[in-house]
Amino acid sequence: MARLLSLAAGVQPDVAPADMVSVAYASGWPAVGIWFDGKTWSDATSREVRKRLDDTGVIALDIEPIIPSKDGNDFAEQLVEAAGVIGAPHILFTSRLKDQAQTTDRYCEVCAMAKPFGITVVCEFLPIFPLNTLSMATEIVRSSGASNGGVLIDNLHLSRSGSSVKDVQAIPTDLFPYLQICDAAAERPTDFGGLLDEALNGRLCPGEGSLPIAELLQAIPDVPLSFEVRSQFLRDISDPVERAKYLLRFAQQTCGDL
Repeated sequence: MARLLSLAAGVQPDVAPADMVSVAYASGWPAVGIWFDGKTWSDATSREVRKRLDDTGVIALDIEPIIPSKDGNDFAEQLVEAAGVIGAPHILFTSRLKDQAQTTDRYCEVCAMAKPFGITVVCEFLPIFPLNTLSMATEIVRSSGASNGGVLIDNLHLSRSGSSVKDVQAIPTDLFPYLQICDAAAERPTDFGGLLDEALNGRLCPGEGSLPIAELLQAIPDVPLSFEVRSQFLRDISDPVERAKYLLRFAQQTCGDL
């Protein structure tokens, strides 16, 4: 059974949410990720995204992000409501809070908000955030006790945080509802600035680098794949549809049958 392939929101930061659906459809992607900006999103945005999804048949795999921090509103309530309207089955959660107990508490609250909509809240770890390891994300989800929780593995973050596919294999696969996939050079950046720049600008398309993509997909079979290729090279392709088509070719060639 072929995996569902999704165009991640981060690939197209210059494309509005509803237009992201149209771009995915025009370029041949069956699913798409939606970026939620709490400062600009409105009820009208939710309605337009839903209409585009209904009109095209494109699936909204996820909507992101909820990022609690000590400095401000994480817009969780608004994002959960938007996810319910557009029919996204997954919400992406991570955290800038240094206190893991506070992060876990907020994660529990978000899961409770999302549960009536049938939405799974995935906890993502990033080496540039306080929530920075696979084991930490796993502990947060397990300690929450939420029946609609899960861990999101971005294979770049898995590599750069010091974990491996072997670590993933020690965890039941039902904790991972989908994966984020890209490629990168084998050598890990040595400082925070390098990690940040690689995550935002330096990712490669699958097959262009040295990350163990096939091994990860064999460890977690059957789940959807979101292609999180944040790349300055891709953004330099000015037409968002051509940009998406370019990435889809790599996604299909490298991951379509795995």
